[in-house]
Amino acid sequence: MPDRHNRHPLLRLFGYARTYRTRMVLASLFSILNKTVDLAPPALIGAAVDIVVQQEQSFIARFGIINVDHQLLALAGLTVIIWVLESVFEYFHKIIWRNLAQAVEHNLRIDAYTHVQNLDMAYFEDQSTGGLLSILNDDINQLERFLDSGANNIIQVATTVLVIGGMFFLVAPSVAWLALLPMPLIIWGSIRFQKILAPRYAAVREQVGILNSQLANNLSGIATIKSFTSEAHEGERIRVSSETYRERNRRAISLSSAFVPLIRMLIMSGFIAILIFGGRLALSGALEVSLYSVMVFMTQRLLWPLTSLGEVLDQYQRAMASTARILDLLDTPALIDDGPQPLPLESVRGEISFEHVSFCYKNGQEVLRDLSLHIPPGETVAIVGATGAGKSTITKLLLRFYDVTDGRILLDGHDLRELQVADLRNAIGLVSQDVYLFDGTVRENIAYGTFDASLEEIMAAARIAEAHDFIMALPQGYDTVVGERGQKLSGGQRQRISIARAVLKNPPVLVLDEATSNVDNETEAAIQRSLERIIVNRTTIVIAHRLSTIRNADRIFVLDDGALKEQGRHEDLIHRDGIYAALWRVQTGERLLAAAD
Repeated sequence: MPDRHNRHPLLRLFGYARTYRTRMVLASLFSILNKTVDLAPPALIGAAVDIVVQQEQSFIARFGIINVDHQLLALAGLTVIIWVLESVFEYFHKIIWRNLAQAVEHNLRIDAYTHVQNLDMAYFEDQSTGGLLSILNDDINQLERFLDSGANNIIQVATTVLVIGGMFFLVAPSVAWLALLPMPLIIWGSIRFQKILAPRYAAVREQVGILNSQLANNLSGIATIKSFTSEAHEGERIRVSSETYRERNRRAISLSSAFVPLIRMLIMSGFIAILIFGGRLALSGALEVSLYSVMVFMTQRLLWPLTSLGEVLDQYQRAMASTARILDLLDTPALIDDGPQPLPLESVRGEISFEHVSFCYKNGQEVLRDLSLHIPPGETVAIVGATGAGKSTITKLLLRFYDVTDGRILLDGHDLRELQVADLRNAIGLVSQDVYLFDGTVRENIAYGTFDASLEEIMAAARIAEAHDFIMALPQGYDTVVGERGQKLSGGQRQRISIARAVLKNPPVLVLDEATSNVDNETEAAIQRSLERIIVNRTTIVIAHRLSTIRNADRIFVLDDGALKEQGRHEDLIHRDGIYAALWRVQTGERLLAAAD
């Protein structure tokens, strides 16, 4: 079976949109019917000419309407019917195509976003936020615009060629081929333009992703830009990136804009051929005047719509470039597979074992080496070590943001890879040094993940986290909007809201990853008091840089260069005079005091 990425984007889109096929067929049918009756007015003009010239011997007279006035009235009635039908069919094809475009856009965005959420963390290390936003917004909107109008245009152009071409061969086969003579060249030119335009529009979509990524990064880092007075530098970077985007668009536009003038010349040749040769046949009596007038009008109706192929082709190529990017994203496999075994929250005891665990990132960097440690249920343990020792990686492995390279991690005797990911993560509460608050109210951020919590439960969690007092001092209390990433709050306030969030979740396993590293001493003391209350009767893992915060841990694991070097209680490790004791002396100043003496 060929790789899906090598299939044409349109075929891949049809595969994705199979649930919409009934609506697609219905919309296409109304497009065909609308264009078919839209082509009738030239025939009505020919019929009117035929009545005036032939009178009682006209074509309509063959249906038993001999009186000329009655023929004209019948023709008028037929005109009304045709125009009404054209309006009705146009209404239905527009409403179905547009609603279909909105439905595909909505579902495709939801499917793409849901899929992105389920991808492993390693994927996000290689992707920019701006690039993903470009796909989820710009590319999906581009496809919506094509389905909204471009698909109908293609169907109607094809209908025009088939209906008028068939009529020509039916009524005047001797000259019909003249009108169709430019068609092979037009089709060949369209295909040729398509092949040349495809890589140019792919380059346009790639560049817009780069530009969006730069804009997103700059807006996120606006404080850094201002503090280093780098506005001019960043403005120039955006200008260069935008100029590249403009240049790539210019190359695509310069080619697509040449399409219509070239097609117009080909149309002229077909029109002149019918005008001259059809006229000579009419003068010789071989072709009726009414049919000649119809053919002259119809030639224009046949060939002129082909000029819209330029615009349609432009929409089509942009849409296919976007479709390829969207479906490539949807086809990206998730490396973290969901395990088959459920883990009921109420049954979790919190016993954790690392058995000969090794881990390497994608770049080949080995972070953990043959790590084995055991954490009994209900204990509070600390993991310490120098920067880069692998402390935070343990948290990522425990939450299955990544899978181990070798060995295994057990929770209550179950290999994490065998557990359902959602159940595993529901059993673990994480309080990280990098607190992320959403642009909503304090209440919404505390209840994040426990969305059905009552205000009383939220306030109780905030009190345990020693956050209630400062929250009540905010302008709207628990309904105060914290701003994007919680920028309206201090670092300590954000950290206490994060702790309240974990308290409300009430997980059997709690992970504190440098939870007090970015706060002042007073806030640290408040956080420590709240942590002492929430670690009771639950397994707690404290990743710590400040050793003073973990003196009372049941057990301390000391990592160095990805391996477990020491373990024990604080006093035992101090007396052992190893790595931990050296770190303790550095942080408490004992070594400095000894040097001063």
